[in-house]
Amino acid sequence: MAKDFNFDKIVLRRGSGSLKWDSRHDVIPLWVADMDFQAAPCILEALRRRVDHGVFGYTYVDENYYDALIDWFSSRHLYTFDRSDVIYIPGVVPALSAIVKALAPAGSGVIVQTPVYNCFFSSIRNNDCRVVENPLLRKDLSDNEFTYVMDLDGLERLASDPANVLMLLCNPHNPAGRAWTHEELEAVRDICQRHGVTVISDEIHNELTMPGYRYVPYGT
Repeated sequence: MAKDFNFDKIVLRRGSGSLKWDSRHDVIPLWVADMDFQAAPCILEALRRRVDHGVFGYTYVDENYYDALIDWFSSRHLYTFDRSDVIYIPGVVPALSAIVKALAPAGSGVIVQTPVYNCFFSSIRNNDCRVVENPLLRKDLSDNEFTYVMDLDGLERLASDPANVLMLLCNPHNPAGRAWTHEELEAVRDICQRHGVTVISDEIHNELTMPGYRYVPYGT
């Protein structure tokens, strides 16, 4: 299906109530989370069938959803889990907020590796918790290029504080662009297990990896 999809087609979105295009007119927005491609033909056809039905009552997620999710992760990422492990929720940010609210008492600290997605901060503060920053470290490479690595010593120090009960992990990392390796994720696991810190891993960008790099689910 992808070979028949026209990724070069320009879709004009101004005037359509688009948060990306209609909220400001003095910038060129380059959101990853809201790309300017039309939905795939199979998705549009499924929506047309639903609209043609004409009744839009309360709905639920059927078993096909869970089967597709489990099959995708097991076949593509070698990550296996059961239907009972999955709770459907309509977005990453509501999920983060719900988990922070459930697991972190008011006033407790939540560790984040900055710079990081801005909604990490609001999800923490809106639940009366404290943002505890463990900044990523810049690592210079050849040819004037650089990357980022985790400050594992800093993480150890912050995790050892009993007031810090959670860590929000961004995997792959937004905006640093790092796909964390198996070894890096094991180091995070070991540190957080040692100090009783629960890790919440946001992996919404798992399919946006460059050739030659591999996304490793934290759950593995």
